[in-house]
Amino acid sequence: MLLSIPCTLMRGGTSKGPYFHASDLPADPVARDQLLLAAMGSPHVRQIDGIGGGDTLTSKVVIVSKSTRPGIDIDYLFAQVSVETATVDTTPNCGNMLAGVGPFAIENGLVSASSPVTTLRIFNINTQKVVEALIQTPGGMVTYDGETRIDGVPGSGAPIELNFKNATGAKTGRLFPTGNRLDVIDGIEVSLIDFATPLVFVPAEAMGKTGHESKKELDADSNLKTRLESIRLQIAEKAGMGDVRGKVLPKIALVASPRGKGVIASRYFTPWSCHSAYAVTGALCLSAASILPGTVVNRVARLDEAEPSLVRIEQPAGTLEIRLHVNGELSAQEPDIVSAGLIRTARKLFKGIVLLPAEAGLLA
Repeated sequence: MLLSIPCTLMRGGTSKGPYFHASDLPADPVARDQLLLAAMGSPHVRQIDGIGGGDTLTSKVVIVSKSTRPGIDIDYLFAQVSVETATVDTTPNCGNMLAGVGPFAIENGLVSASSPVTTLRIFNINTQKVVEALIQTPGGMVTYDGETRIDGVPGSGAPIELNFKNATGAKTGRLFPTGNRLDVIDGIEVSLIDFATPLVFVPAEAMGKTGHESKKELDADSNLKTRLESIRLQIAEKAGMGDVRGKVLPKIALVASPRGKGVIASRYFTPWSCHSAYAVTGALCLSAASILPGTVVNRVARLDEAEPSLVRIEQPAGTLEIRLHVNGELSAQEPDIVSAGLIRTARKLFKGIVLLPAEAGLLA
């Protein structure tokens, strides 16, 4: 006997994974996580017995429901399913997978579409923050076809505009979780910023790197990863986040001056391996850090005087642009970064059911 769970497999931005309606999953978080592990085929290095892709970028799950919150259309929960261990982490958010939430919600009848564009307010359960999504819906129907291209994805698609509202202190409640714009850990000046997600920034030069290395080069440097993990653990403790061994937050990144027409160059870790494409929430945090005086990121950033609120990021998959909206002075004790926006694309890959062995007792 098999269990049948409806789902839609989608690419969201530079990530990919199944999207579920919350009502089709167990309400109990433990039973839900057991089901997700079985569905994705974890733990296994290739997730051979599930629909996961054997990589952090393709072992992501989205859970969607119609919201009962005033002024909110959709509730969204993101789950990072570990490839090699039996763990499911709902503490981070994924801005790339968020790109598919609007299309999924519309096509599954959770919200009504307008024409030519549908604007949805999405509540991210992970961060307790609101994101505004603009979906292309000519004639009241979702379209995935368009001319928008994003680095890290072949071809083009319809633009999906995401505006992250009041993303400051997404996890810690503070833009500067340690109370400082700059801290010294293991003799190295670093900055911990919490905007959309908490992220530790380390000057690449201080680690003997250029900040323009490939993912392969950085992943092969075990000494670098050990040093980065030491920094991450120590600054998390200093920020009151506790012992984060085995936890993915805060993430950590190397930063350097750009070589091309970008504002900042960076290599982002997840946190134990280099990300092949910068995560959206990480990019939002990096863009905020770039414009904040006194951070290690601002030191090496080359802001465009004509457009200081537009941050172009040079990263392994190419470039990524973030536009920030700021109220007041950035030198203030708590700068008010009102919103941050970017463009993504998404595509529906297949819609059907995931079959799971009933003897696993997943719904008990």
